[in-house]
Amino acid sequence: MTCISLFLLFIIIDGVSCEVCSYQDVLDYLNLTADNSVFKLTRPVLDHTHTTVVKTDIILYAILSVVEKTQTFVPFVWTSVQWKDERISWDPAQFCGITEISVPKDMLWKPDLFIYEMIQKDDSPPNPYMLVTYDGTIFYDEDMRVISTCKMDVHKFPFDTQECSMSIGSAIHCVKEIRISPFSNSSRATQFSREIMKTQGEWEFLKMSVQNSNLSLYDRRWELLTYTITIKRRPLLHVINFLLPILFFLILDLASFFIADHRGEKLGFKVTVLLAISVLLLILNDILPSMSNKTPLIATYCIVIFALMLLSLLETILVTYLMEKDTEDELGPWDSGENKNKKNKNWSMDIKKENGCSCACRVCDSEKRCELLAVDEEVNYVNDSGDTNVLQLILDELQKLQNTMHQHLGPRKEKMKSVFWAKKINRFFFIFYVITVLLFLSFIFMEWYS
Repeated sequence: MTCISLFLLFIIIDGVSCEVCSYQDVLDYLNLTADNSVFKLTRPVLDHTHTTVVKTDIILYAILSVVEKTQTFVPFVWTSVQWKDERISWDPAQFCGITEISVPKDMLWKPDLFIYEMIQKDDSPPNPYMLVTYDGTIFYDEDMRVISTCKMDVHKFPFDTQECSMSIGSAIHCVKEIRISPFSNSSRATQFSREIMKTQGEWEFLKMSVQNSNLSLYDRRWELLTYTITIKRRPLLHVINFLLPILFFLILDLASFFIADHRGEKLGFKVTVLLAISVLLLILNDILPSMSNKTPLIATYCIVIFALMLLSLLETILVTYLMEKDTEDELGPWDSGENKNKKNKNWSMDIKKENGCSCACRVCDSEKRCELLAVDEEVNYVNDSGDTNVLQLILDELQKLQNTMHQHLGPRKEKMKSVFWAKKINRFFFIFYVITVLLFLSFIFMEWYS
């Protein structure tokens, strides 16, 4: 009797183990076909008062782009959505232990979730399948490139930290129909994102926070699930390409105070440095947004340094003007005095020549001794009068020389006064310039790192 029982049991077990099941058997049992629109037309509840609970999760896979000019944040994320269809269920024991099947996503209803900040439709290839379990739970995973708007605060650029949000909600169904809750809390979402993060570019991922909120409009409320991604900029590239060159130009402008003021090289050098700062300001204009709640510190940094260099240029122009004016005053009187002396000398030489010629003519024409004596007396008289004229000319020359010296000593005093003021202005402005630069740089760097 025992042997017969064991034989029958063996036949039953062997028959059960030989049973063949397929996924199509489950679909046929559920009447889930492409032509059957029952499962995709309405919300999957047996009673309309039941609320569909949708669980979702977002994992940050990569930071593709952050554009400050257009206030755009472009991440690549993995999204997971889970909900329950009350019309789907089967017993795994009747289908050889099959607990889940995959079906095309167009065969079942999907929650109409979208990202509020998304400004451009995703062009990534979608996942064509859903996973359905025996108790009616449906899982849908998809990776997508999100082009979203993000309100950025560039006040501390390039040492800034940005927070960009992605708010997920239903377009039609309100809170009474769909409730949205996260799979993972903030710490787990941050941990998962750090583990799978592939690329970040110039940005460093800090954390991801998750929170629920409600949106009310026209006496209806929608539930939102907001993921806030916090990222920090890596400033090394901007420091090397922008901040340090401007600081070097400022140091060169300070060093230009040791160039002589009476030469034109100092003025040309300062103009060249000022033009270089202008080129960097044009580059900055292409980076920063046109509108911002606060003035970016880097703009203040550039404008103040530009203004200091402009003041330095104006001070150099003033000092150079004073120096050149003194040089003109110094050369003018001496040139006029020398011309007058040359004219007076030529005139006195002409007089001497005329006197000598008259004497010679009178001596040559005389043949008699008496006539010679008369001529000698006349020559002596003329010579006496000529000496008197020469002495008079010498006195006139001394008088003119005295007047010239008086005219020269006056501008020389003014020259010494102008040079004194020029040096004093230069020294005072240099001290003011150095103190202002040190205080401003200390303030701006404290603001950047505060």
